[in-house]
Amino acid sequence: MRPVSPIGTDAVPAAFAAERPDTEYLPPAARMSRADLDALPQYTEMIGVGVLAGAANVIMQLAVPAVGYGVYESKVDSGNLFKHPIKRTRTTLSYLAVAALGSPKDRKAYRKAVGKAHAKVRSDSNSPVEYNAFDPKLQLWVAACLYKGTEDVLRTYGSEHLITEDLYQSGAVLGTTLQMPREMWPATRADFEDYWHDTVAGLEIDPVIRDHLMSIARVEFAGPIVSKLLGWWFEIFALGFLPPEFRAKMNAPFSRRQQRIFDGSNAVLRAIIKRLPGPLRTFPYNLLLADVRWRIRTGRPLV
Repeated sequence: MRPVSPIGTDAVPAAFAAERPDTEYLPPAARMSRADLDALPQYTEMIGVGVLAGAANVIMQLAVPAVGYGVYESKVDSGNLFKHPIKRTRTTLSYLAVAALGSPKDRKAYRKAVGKAHAKVRSDSNSPVEYNAFDPKLQLWVAACLYKGTEDVLRTYGSEHLITEDLYQSGAVLGTTLQMPREMWPATRADFEDYWHDTVAGLEIDPVIRDHLMSIARVEFAGPIVSKLLGWWFEIFALGFLPPEFRAKMNAPFSRRQQRIFDGSNAVLRAIIKRLPGPLRTFPYNLLLADVRWRIRTGRPLV
């Protein structure tokens, strides 16, 4: 495997651009079968309170214009965070639960369900940038952000010694659970760091996407009452978990007062988490995985 270049404008394979993309398809360069990809091992510990880092992770993902506009312009109404906040949040967290804790059968079923929604997420002649939710390079970026978030959560609420090369290698499932070939995942953690810095260096966040991202940080999708009462606190967590280079690109300064609140809140949460039994530490991911499996058994929609 070779380090991956920053996101470019390469054409999406025809199989992904079709009207009904084949969610089981892999590019010819892929050396692992779909069954092997679904069976890749995972080593990470899922810490439930890490959902507080979710807004920061979404901001990083959507900072790439093709991802940002793909979400902002999406015609999949049921996946719109501002119209269906509970459903959208459940779908996103369930994906993480399936990728990190699920069986090969869980991953396959969830990929097919997500693929049906992703098939509708593609740019048209009016879009300011070209995008397609089946683009493996865009999926690599999203997976990279999710992995970065995993490390941040472990450093903040878990243990530094859990961040190993094995953990990094297992992070590939965050992309391979969709259409990203395993070979696209940078070969080593050092290669990942090069890919990350090269991609971030080329990012520019336009005003439309910036305003959308700040509204997510302030939980405006939860309604005016929640946003007015708690938006300031959620914004602190969003900006606190956001790397400084992203805050600079967002033109979103982080004050000393905000840093103190962020550090103090996390110190309290960390002390509580370390005293919790395993199932409570993992909640809500274990519950969401159980919900996915129940939906599979009963034939209910997964997303």
